[in-house]
Amino acid sequence: MHIDLSGKTALVTGSTAGIGFAIAKGLAASGAEVIINGRGQARVDEAVAKLKQLVPAAKVRGVAGDVAQIEGGNAIITALPEVDILVNNAGIFEPKDFFDIPDEDWSRFFEVNVMSGVRMARAYMQGMLKRNWGRIIFISSESAVNIPTEMIHYGMTKTAQLAVSRGLAKLTRGTGVTVNAVLPGPTMSEGVETFVKDLARQNGQSEQEAASSFVKQHRPASLLQRFASVDEIANMVVYAVSKEASATNGAALRAEGGILDTIA
Repeated sequence: MHIDLSGKTALVTGSTAGIGFAIAKGLAASGAEVIINGRGQARVDEAVAKLKQLVPAAKVRGVAGDVAQIEGGNAIITALPEVDILVNNAGIFEPKDFFDIPDEDWSRFFEVNVMSGVRMARAYMQGMLKRNWGRIIFISSESAVNIPTEMIHYGMTKTAQLAVSRGLAKLTRGTGVTVNAVLPGPTMSEGVETFVKDLARQNGQSEQEAASSFVKQHRPASLLQRFASVDEIANMVVYAVSKEASATNGAALRAEGGILDTIA
């Protein structure tokens, strides 16, 4: 299968690093014009330059703006009135005991992980429906179904993303627009790499041993038995936004290594 996204414009929020950057790279390599997004202009410019090095033929530009803030979201929408593909990737996580999570943290996580995607979808989906083609992806998590006791507030936001994506998909009935969610499992992004290095140092292990031990201890149901790479997650997203994925709509697409012990 050859995925060709030539002529399509894609916005990936929170894409200066990690899964978001890998998605942007995959979309650019498939011919889409990609818009990198991050909170600060300097990091956006660095990511754009890096992507151009990795994919020399890439059509890529950057738009700075904090999607967790109304003003930041509006700045992005003003600079980019229309897109064909929207990947709501921006998000935060933080392990914290339930009894230590203040109201402010619950609100902050909801604003960043849920409302950012709501605002972007509200801005771009109507145009997609009018043009009768579009793709919206919410980057959720296996934590949406397998709520982690060490960060219940994070799990709550990931479940909310599934509700929003499924509800929006119902608004696309009979059109060429689709809305789906992707559920990554433990993924070796930059932040996780730092965490694993610290873990290895603390326990006197190699980084590979530390990563393997973490998965076995904290995600024992994993069939993959390792962290996924950011590119493995990106591959799922690139397919889901393609013309070839036109019959996939309203789905929660798993890329979590078999952690979820359910058939459907």
